Amino acid sequence: MPRRTPRNALVELRTPGRFHGFLKTASICALIAGLLSPISPAVAAPEATAAADHCGNQCSDILPPGQNGNATLAQILLNQAFGTMPEHASDQLGPYAGLAKGHSGLTNATINNFFNDASFGVPSDQVASTVNPAGRGDVTIVRDKKTGVPHITGTTRYGTEFGAGYAAAQDRLWLMDVFRHVGRGQLTSFAGGAPSNQGLEQQFWRHAPYTEADLQAQIDNAVASNGERGQLALADAKAYLDGINAYIDASDSGRYFPGEYVLTGHKDSVTNAGTIEHFKLTDMVALGSVIGALFGSGGGGEVNNAISLLAAQEKHGVADGTKLWESFRERNDPEAVVTVHDKSFPYATKPENPQGGALPDAGSVAEEQLVYDRTGSAAGSAATGASTKAAETATTSAKRGMSNALVVSGEHTASGHPVAVFGPQTGYFAPQLLLLQEIQGPGISARGASFAGLSMYVELGRGQDYAWSATTSGQDIIDTYAVELCQDDHHYLYRGTCTAMEKIEQKNAWKPTTADSTPAGSYTMRVWRTKYGPVTHRATVGGKKVAYTTLRSSYLHEADSIIGFQMLNDPDYVKGPEDFQKAVQHINYTFNWFYADSEHTAYYNSGDNPVRATGVDAEFPVWAQPAYEWRNWDPAKNTAQYTPPSAHPNSIGQDYYISWNNKQAKDYTTAPWGDGSVHRGNLLEDRVRGLVDAGGVTRASLVKAMADAGLADLRAEDVLPDLLKVVTSSPVTDSTAAAAVSKLQTWLAAGGKRTETSAGSKKYADADAIRTLDAWWPLLVKAQFEPGLGSELYAAMTDNLPIDESPSAAHGPTGAHAGSAFQYGWWSYVDKDIRAVLGEPVQGPLDRTYCGAGSLSACRDLLIGTLKEAAGKTAAQVYPGDDQCSAGDQWCADSIVQRTLGGIKHGRISWQNRPTYQQVVEFTSHR
Repeated sequence: MPRRTPRNALVELRTPGRFHGFLKTASICALIAGLLSPISPAVAAPEATAAADHCGNQCSDILPPGQNGNATLAQILLNQAFGTMPEHASDQLGPYAGLAKGHSGLTNATINNFFNDASFGVPSDQVASTVNPAGRGDVTIVRDKKTGVPHITGTTRYGTEFGAGYAAAQDRLWLMDVFRHVGRGQLTSFAGGAPSNQGLEQQFWRHAPYTEADLQAQIDNAVASNGERGQLALADAKAYLDGINAYIDASDSGRYFPGEYVLTGHKDSVTNAGTIEHFKLTDMVALGSVIGALFGSGGGGEVNNAISLLAAQEKHGVADGTKLWESFRERNDPEAVVTVHDKSFPYATKPENPQGGALPDAGSVAEEQLVYDRTGSAAGSAATGASTKAAETATTSAKRGMSNALVVSGEHTASGHPVAVFGPQTGYFAPQLLLLQEIQGPGISARGASFAGLSMYVELGRGQDYAWSATTSGQDIIDTYAVELCQDDHHYLYRGTCTAMEKIEQKNAWKPTTADSTPAGSYTMRVWRTKYGPVTHRATVGGKKVAYTTLRSSYLHEADSIIGFQMLNDPDYVKGPEDFQKAVQHINYTFNWFYADSEHTAYYNSGDNPVRATGVDAEFPVWAQPAYEWRNWDPAKNTAQYTPPSAHPNSIGQDYYISWNNKQAKDYTTAPWGDGSVHRGNLLEDRVRGLVDAGGVTRASLVKAMADAGLADLRAEDVLPDLLKVVTSSPVTDSTAAAAVSKLQTWLAAGGKRTETSAGSKKYADADAIRTLDAWWPLLVKAQFEPGLGSELYAAMTDNLPIDESPSAAHGPTGAHAGSAFQYGWWSYVDKDIRAVLGEPVQGPLDRTYCGAGSLSACRDLLIGTLKEAAGKTAAQVYPGDDQCSAGDQWCADSIVQRTLGGIKHGRISWQNRPTYQQVVEFTSHR
């Protein structure tokens, strides 16, 4: 290997913790007495018949906070008044949190102290309830005592999927309803006008401003283009929706529906008046568009790239400025950690002779307005601020990546069978975006996690003798086109003809409710669509007025991926790694997919990668002209020629695989910046490579490697040692700096972890050193690079890549209290530059040496000066506090919060940087 020695809440439901004075404890008790409602019918049942299970009790999983994401009004009020939890709402949070301090002594025998047993079926003495939904005789839902996970067994395909829908509604009905409205851009009208709700619907609707006809067309296309499997998917979806709607009807008549419907004014707690709308097929596509935009839509940011390139050229001249920009972009950094070893998969590489570029005239770029006609609270500063943040999040290439995977082949394990520890980081919410389930029926045999409302199949999990998972990959499937305007601002030249843009609008209005007291308001979201996608910016290019549009290959195709998930659940389809790779080739989301069975491991990078015209540079906007369009692009269907499966990074049987949203393979360019010498993927690479070199890898040792990496401060582990080399290259005589250096050295000697002194102490060991580094990093980065770059270029570069993403950061794609950290930052730049100052070899160096202009003594003075400034900052200055934490509370600033998407609140847990849903698997046999 090369050398490498505010908040982002998804729906703010202002639950009874913020209720008005009339909801005091006494009145809550009175209300509860009248609101206690019957629960879903359940009877004791014998053991469910389990499918063939080749895991040998060596499959485990975990998904905090708990399986039960529904709560009646009575349960919500009890939670708000006394902290009581509905059954199974929070019982996976404690084991999940406990791994942070409990992993050091982990053995195979103690793994399930921190995970669930993910074997198929439920032992007879562990059956908590059995339901035949809607009285059907062809499906049974068995829930286990420990976690309440539904084990759905059907004797018919229809009954199986009906049961999956019914169980999903039992566990996540409110959340599903929230997200179908997010996908349709109607969240504020449904859940209230809180600024965070406004920002959320704006962020996603600009990506997928679909009409009802667009959503239906996706369904029709997915069915028509996939033969028998397309027809089967349609039948499955209809059965699944029938199950959801059956639960809606049962819970409505039985009055045990989620209490949020009352709190948001959709139902009356006394008369039961009001309606919970049935789900329909197009709701699933709307849901899918949200998930795809969140986790599986790599690319974008071309306009920001152009702005920073122009700033570099303005400051340093065209040749030197371009060289500078390319060195910071790190398209194919030779020191970057990769998932596939020793293989090249060229994609989106820099063309030798770029063609069709449409860079804006300096200073001409203006972001396209989305929100119009604001009234009431929509016109306030909080609302407009939320809109600004939503626009920034929507247009950056630094999207949520998250998720990690550690997979080791049997050649290097103690048992001779592959071992995998993997899962997606989907944030922390209550209820969780994902749900657990086991589905057994004709053509389906799987257990694992699925996104609520899309759980007709297990999306990440295990089959009878294999398991699979995914991480976000981020390769570029989004391009920006410059359409030349004609006639007015809403007409453009399309293949020589002046063509009208299509206006798509969504009008939303809200009024105060018990859950959300935001005053009444309204606005209209308006998107102008072209053949080349929605308009995102306006500018001039060479004096010509243009609109910049964004076109992604999955636009109008979110429904297509259903076939790949159907295949993954089919035991008659997936019988080995080659079948697995063929299945995930049908998924057009940009994901890294991993596979393990008792004999094999495998990897495949999915996504519809468009074949670009010769000479087109995917980093920048290009002219909307036939010569620069995707090859064989059909604008009516948004289909094109895509790179063949063999051109996607893929592998079977590699010694080990790691992924933490790092670079997939040599020459494979990803859209986000930051794939350089220091990436959080290195935290896994170093640990897993060490285990493989030693041999005898076990499930416990691989979990420990993941958990240890999940507590590491990337800056401390991979950058701080060289920073301290510079600082201590001469004796440190300043007492303040010397004391800071001593504390940092002590912390490094202890491993550079952000971990509690003891479980539950809510105090960090080496707290002063951690505070010092948190304060020092932004100061040193600015002092190191701004003088050489210039203020304007430095600001433009930080728009491309944030300088830091520490656990306490309240900025960046993940926001505060989200767990995921150290994905986006300037650590590679600092690392390469400091090594250059020290005279160490650097592959893929920056265009020049920045720290002290290359002088060791000047760089040392700069670092010591900023270190002294950082050491003088108080905890309250470094951790200023927010809606969750008091100023100066370091542990709380880092802590993970289960952001409320409903009425149930959970306690904070200590920081870990790990998947939300996670599997630990080692199969002992194969069919």
